[in-house]
Amino acid sequence: MEGLGGPRRIEEKVNMVVKACSNAVRRWVSLAMVLSAACAAQAAEKPNGAHTLTVGEGFVNPVGFHDPTPFFSWKLPVGVRKQTAYHLEVSDHAAIWDSGWVESDQSVFVPYDGETLRSRQQLKWRVRYRDENGKDHGWSEYARFELGLLSSRDWKAQWIRPTAEPGDGEEPVALLRREFPVKSKVKKARLYVTARGVFEVSLNGVKVGRDYFANGWTSYTKRIDTLTYDITDQLRPGSNTISAFLGMGWYAGALGFKKGEKNAYGTIPELLCQLEVTYEDGVVETVVSNSDWQGSWDGPLISSSIYHGETYDARQQVQKWGTVVSNPELGAARLIPKPFAPVRKTERLSTRSINEPTPGRFVFDLGQNMVGWARLKIPVEKGRTITIRFAEMLNRDGTLYTVNYRTAKSTDYYTAAEAGTIEWEPRFTFHGFRYVELSGLPETAVPKKEWVSGVVLHSDLPKLGQFSSSHEKLNQLQSNITWGQRGNFLDIPTDCPQRNERLGWTGDAQVFASTSMFNYDCHAFWKSWLGSMRDDQLKDGRVPHIVPNMMNCISSSGWMDAATIIPWAIYVRTGDIEVLADNFDMMKKLLAWYHTQSGDGLSNKNRGFGDWLQPYSQNKNNNKGDTPQPFIEMAFRIHSTDLVAKVAGVLGRNAESSQYAKESAQLGKVFARHYFDADGKLQNVPETQTGYLLAIAFDLLPEESKKRATEHLVRLVHEADGHLRTGFLGTPFIVPMLDEKGYSDLALSILFKETYPSWFFSINQGATTMWERWNSYSHKDGFGKASMNSFNHYAYGAIGQWMYERLAGLAPDPANPGYKHFFVRPLIASQLDHAHAELETPYGKASSGWKRKNGKIIMDVVVPPNTSATIEFPNGQKSVTVDSGNHHFELEL
Repeated sequence: MEGLGGPRRIEEKVNMVVKACSNAVRRWVSLAMVLSAACAAQAAEKPNGAHTLTVGEGFVNPVGFHDPTPFFSWKLPVGVRKQTAYHLEVSDHAAIWDSGWVESDQSVFVPYDGETLRSRQQLKWRVRYRDENGKDHGWSEYARFELGLLSSRDWKAQWIRPTAEPGDGEEPVALLRREFPVKSKVKKARLYVTARGVFEVSLNGVKVGRDYFANGWTSYTKRIDTLTYDITDQLRPGSNTISAFLGMGWYAGALGFKKGEKNAYGTIPELLCQLEVTYEDGVVETVVSNSDWQGSWDGPLISSSIYHGETYDARQQVQKWGTVVSNPELGAARLIPKPFAPVRKTERLSTRSINEPTPGRFVFDLGQNMVGWARLKIPVEKGRTITIRFAEMLNRDGTLYTVNYRTAKSTDYYTAAEAGTIEWEPRFTFHGFRYVELSGLPETAVPKKEWVSGVVLHSDLPKLGQFSSSHEKLNQLQSNITWGQRGNFLDIPTDCPQRNERLGWTGDAQVFASTSMFNYDCHAFWKSWLGSMRDDQLKDGRVPHIVPNMMNCISSSGWMDAATIIPWAIYVRTGDIEVLADNFDMMKKLLAWYHTQSGDGLSNKNRGFGDWLQPYSQNKNNNKGDTPQPFIEMAFRIHSTDLVAKVAGVLGRNAESSQYAKESAQLGKVFARHYFDADGKLQNVPETQTGYLLAIAFDLLPEESKKRATEHLVRLVHEADGHLRTGFLGTPFIVPMLDEKGYSDLALSILFKETYPSWFFSINQGATTMWERWNSYSHKDGFGKASMNSFNHYAYGAIGQWMYERLAGLAPDPANPGYKHFFVRPLIASQLDHAHAELETPYGKASSGWKRKNGKIIMDVVVPPNTSATIEFPNGQKSVTVDSGNHHFELEL
């Protein structure tokens, strides 16, 4: 009724309708409209409670929650300006914590302050708040959460695996099972399960949960994640059967790309399983993995390898179940509930076209480079094997280009037991691909598009942000960034998803972290991975360049600084102080290692990856670029020291904050004196774009020198015909720094450049994801070096941050993190007619958009409840700070 214009306007419309009706209808219409008006008035008076209640890092009513000292967050309804007080209540059977009224505008990450929570505990909570007028809006609806098994002490189960030796497959898959009775009516049933390896559990023949590659990849010697499933509705009276497939996965499978590399964790996978049934009469029965189970290696799933694919022979079924090896010693690794979303199916892509480049080999094009597997619905002949191969790109003759997969075979095989039509997809492998090749089909078969679809798999992270513009290629770039993120966020942040690598490279992660947090809710995802980073930090303080560190990697500046850069990025975008507290000791240990290398002086170490894959490098013998490693090491050391000073300040550790700030300033003076002359020009090292960019971005120069250094940077860009000459470390800064220092037109020209090297160059060659190299492929020259030529690598997608925060103008405020206050400062690009970004912040939807109309710039801004925004107008008009609501501006340029 809101659109009718208020109570008086409603009454006028009632009278108009009544006069136009017959007497009989008149009375009905009059009554109905009056009642509607009354309901609308009553609704207007009804309190608007808090909504979207979440626990921890954004979990909604979780089962198997990981944190016994949680944080609580909620959102206020649109129309409420701000919160002035809250009252929070947590209970199980009775109230266990009541905060009382707290005078505060805090509505995110409110810490629990009651008695310590316990494993399995089921809780509900609610909140109420007072608005800016002191009005109490009443209790919210209840939200709920249930704790998982919080420590090894809660486990009665034993690690099990089949007694028999593994089969002949490259990476064989075990089968495990047990029958058990259900005696009476079940009130509640929970399955707690994990593995050294990857698993899929079924109950009475039906898969439990929606998760894949469970339990994921951690530093297995230090921490193993566990999963909790509510299986109450899957149990049946009488006999029940629980069974599991158990694969090698990251724990025992082929992993790493060094010749002869052995898996760092183990050789045989094991399952740990605990099923707890609570009956209506309160009796609890527990079924655990132990010697009562049966096992076999002889099922149809012959082999399943992350790198090499899956082999499935439908003719082979378990003929005889054997015994299992059970081990009651759970080991030293911490068993904790998985603290972020598992991998799940999120989308299915349809085939766009089919070709037959060679007889009997049919290539299905899904139109998008993706990560997951192919789902088949195809005709088969008895005993005949279908071969399924994958590729990101095609050779000129239409055949699959696979040499960039290196030694990863990335091939699935399916052998049919009977003739007919089968539907099949694998379990424990994933592929990076756009194209699927089928061979071994019946000779008379005519392929159809519906035979092959692409199942997209990645950590199930909610979409948060959206960006759009009037420029088709810029929109394609955003699509490429998000698809690259999806493909490489499969339980950990990987460098690439297709070749014999797929590892958690810290350098790639740190440059992309801020961009990633706009696109998807990866708050918990990053916190979990940082936990593995803490587990794998070397005793001397270095952070490996791969996490989890399954290859005993050394460290590299710009890579190991992920330990300081990523926690700060998370804090700025969420307001979560815990991520700083959790990682503060790791940061300090890293700085202590830096100090052992060069004290208060210059670094002279020539180690690390440099400005990786810089185009047109003078250093022809490797991929490290032209910016010397000692320069990079000192720049990142100072930057990390400065970040740790800020972190210490946020944590209230003021003495340490002052200490690190002083150290950063002293090191900065040494750096500036040695590497820059009085004119702000690089000295003692080659002039490179990245050299200038790191000094400017990390604030390593006095203001006047920084201005002159920027002029030298501009000169280098012009000498490169307006192109970038930056690799992994320099690229995130080139456009933002030029813009920030007053060269916005040059920054825009680099972003919108069409020729190599540029972001649009790959799009012009048909890219649907971000590439590892600026020239991974071109229509003119073909493919780049196959030894390192990934077509799904997110590092250069770091440009997304500038697109969202500057082209659209929606930028966080580090001084008021989590978008409690944010900036709207759009750059009106001549290449665009409009740009728009919106983001589901911890407080609600924020958006910034602009468009050209009738010679004016129209700006529309949405500020969520309980926040504020400062709008910096592109025409020089004085900035304004506004509270929550929708704001519209029309500007003369």
